[in-house]
Amino acid sequence: MRDFRRHVDAAGKWPIAEVLAAKFRRRLFGSLHRNGQRVRAEQYVRRLLSVRGRKTLRSMAARFVGASAQQSVHHFVTASPWEWTPIRHAPAHQAQQTLAPEAWTIGSTLAPRAGSHPVGADPQPTPLGAVNGRPAVGTRPAPERSVVPVDRELRLSARWTADPLRDRAGVPADAASGIVEECVRQAVAGLPNLPEMAPLPVVVDAGEPDGPAVARHVASPGRPFVVRVSPAAPARIDRTALPEHGDLQRTARELAELLPHLRQQVDPGDGRTTAVAVPVPASPTGRAPMTLVAEWCPGRRADRRLWLTAFTASCLLSALRSTRLPELVERHFPEISDGIGLRNFAERAFPGRHRHITLACISPI
Repeated sequence: MRDFRRHVDAAGKWPIAEVLAAKFRRRLFGSLHRNGQRVRAEQYVRRLLSVRGRKTLRSMAARFVGASAQQSVHHFVTASPWEWTPIRHAPAHQAQQTLAPEAWTIGSTLAPRAGSHPVGADPQPTPLGAVNGRPAVGTRPAPERSVVPVDRELRLSARWTADPLRDRAGVPADAASGIVEECVRQAVAGLPNLPEMAPLPVVVDAGEPDGPAVARHVASPGRPFVVRVSPAAPARIDRTALPEHGDLQRTARELAELLPHLRQQVDPGDGRTTAVAVPVPASPTGRAPMTLVAEWCPGRRADRRLWLTAFTASCLLSALRSTRLPELVERHFPEISDGIGLRNFAERAFPGRHRHITLACISPI
């Protein structure tokens, strides 16, 4: 696993030439119009990498010498009027240019509650029971050697977008809802579009949201994609590819089981599995055809997973290999996430939380 802290010494200083540090600032903080803001942003990133243990505003500010400096960093994160969205795009561009990832992975995350009344915290169901946490949708490059975050869209429940919590936390009136599909759309919109590079595939495994709707949205810019869908998602056969079959609407699970003669044994790199690829239209009009990919072990229904993808049936192995990428990324991500303060940062205000997350996402780049 890559150790990003090796670039920072115990005093929080960069052991690189100042000319490289200046280039780094211009690239990542160019949207900040004031030089003081750019300097403060770089200092904050340095402290994120050098402070050990839990990241809080108090522990971060304590690394700055003098009461005025501590107040300044607190103001910079919580109240300074700078937009975080342009800076959010910088890590994605930098990651694609320097880390050569195979794909972008987008998935649901749940950070434990930290501090008193952190913005976005709600009771969340888990296999072990309800926990009080902060759900989000995170974007990360793959594979494992490139485990860095580039975006994290907070999922706000209805109570956080209505007063009194909305006003107390400073949530903007136009803040997006916490629906998974909407967060995925925002995450895809924030991915880089570099003219000199082909678009990377997008692999969405976000808790089985409205897969067909997400797939149609991801497909619209022409990106390759694989989106996990619920077994109950509506689906029908693309009769232009399989004209001998009817076009009645079924569930994705039913459609996968309907065509046993299309099943084949494949090995995507972690053992042989049974899979089937069924061509389906992306909409009732039959435009932008996609493929429904299902895989399972015979007699073990719980192992079945279903995906909608732009890969054709002839590229089944490539599609299945893409579905493994989120697992590779997730393996070490909690340690990386906690190391830069993505999950354990306590902040009651929406703007402060987003500014901190933005700077935290830059830290590993």
